[in-house]
Amino acid sequence: MGTHSGSSLRWGAVLAFALFGPIGLPAGGAERRPLEVRRRSASEPLLSTARACLQVSPDRRAPALAQLPPHVPLRVLRRWHGQDGGQWLQVEAGSRRGWIAAA
Repeated sequence: MGTHSGSSLRWGAVLAFALFGPIGLPAGGAERRPLEVRRRSASEPLLSTARACLQVSPDRRAPALAQLPPHVPLRVLRRWHGQDGGQWLQVEAGSRRGWIAAA
């Protein structure tokens, strides 16, 4: 009975290490290096992540100039805080300029 108990304990320890050990490591270990933080330069364009409505002015009731598809490069020209508390960005998308609601 003692041999079986010791064997079960040993396999339990191996299983626990396999379950809770560093599963993201490749065989042989991983290279440890600090994370690289990359800050966006002010001159780099933003990319829209969803469909956006380019509007004439920073107001939800303003007429739309165009619908921008996702992943369009946007150059931010200025920011605006609306009377309703919403934030707006005046952007340039290609040859068009207009306002989009900031998320």
